[in-house]
Amino acid sequence: MTSTESSEQPLGHRNRADAERKVPNMCSAIQSVALVRRFGDLTAVDGVDLDVATGEIYGFLGPNGAGKSTMMRMLCTLLAPTSGQATVAGFDVVDDPGAVRLRIGVALQDAALDPRQTGAELLRLQGLLYGLSRREANRRVGELGELIDLVDALDRPISTYSGGMKRRLDLVAALVHNPRILFLDEPTTGLDPVSRARVWEEVRRLNADLRMTIFLTTQYLEEADTLADRVGIIDAGRIVAEGTPAELKRSIGTDVIIIRVEGDAADVCQAVERVQGVLSVEARGSELVVSTTDGSATVSPVAVALSACEVRVRDLTLRTPTLDDVFLELTGSRIQHDETEEVGS
Repeated sequence: MTSTESSEQPLGHRNRADAERKVPNMCSAIQSVALVRRFGDLTAVDGVDLDVATGEIYGFLGPNGAGKSTMMRMLCTLLAPTSGQATVAGFDVVDDPGAVRLRIGVALQDAALDPRQTGAELLRLQGLLYGLSRREANRRVGELGELIDLVDALDRPISTYSGGMKRRLDLVAALVHNPRILFLDEPTTGLDPVSRARVWEEVRRLNADLRMTIFLTTQYLEEADTLADRVGIIDAGRIVAEGTPAELKRSIGTDVIIIRVEGDAADVCQAVERVQGVLSVEARGSELVVSTTDGSATVSPVAVALSACEVRVRDLTLRTPTLDDVFLELTGSRIQHDETEEVGS
């Protein structure tokens, strides 16, 4: 079954008819305009505008309480907006929630897994709920088990799974019907490094092979930097910056090369200043601080210039701005994520 065929499988004939009465605008996978969600006096999401392109991995970055999960729940039709508008896969999340749900997969922070079911039973049931035939559902169980390296465990009760196995099972449960758009709410929180790397690899594969649009919330800076084509940074319910990870990092400063030499660093300042790409050089005793537009391209020429001066370099370090630096610049604080216990693979 192709991705298009399975994503069009109805929950019922009426849902399909309702969906086909409207022709969605598929220029963007996810759009929101002035989206707001209030809980009493608390404004969790405060006028958010989003435009996520089809086939894009969009990272939604922010600390706990910033509004990430509330935003995702509105886009997934699990929570109604207080005001504003949002469309997912071309359908309005308020007017056409059934059409949205047929075209998305969702893996939330807290996996809703029945410990008494086997992994295969869970995936099979998910497929049947999305309108797959029993034969199609059984085929998808086999495919998905291989996808996450759980084939040998699918016939065991979920209660016997490790935390990492449960997280991977929850991920593929969201893929049974080959959704157009996949929502992942902090998918690697609490996972050990090996399990986290497996999830990252799978996210990349889904995006590359199936051109699946992926909306990813995270508090892990490395995760957003590694996976996302673009990043939106949310703080106190508002988007404070948006762009590619490289654009965001360039927006707050330059790359810096820090060099410690034998002797007085001021003696070689002029030689380093003449290197192409160097913006400024500052000597601090035996240390040189070199600002540059492109650190990785400038490191070698700087080293060559120092060698020509016959100066001995004790160490050389390239430091580029991080997304944490971006967040600090924009909000005045660093992202602090919960120190939860890591769970195995």
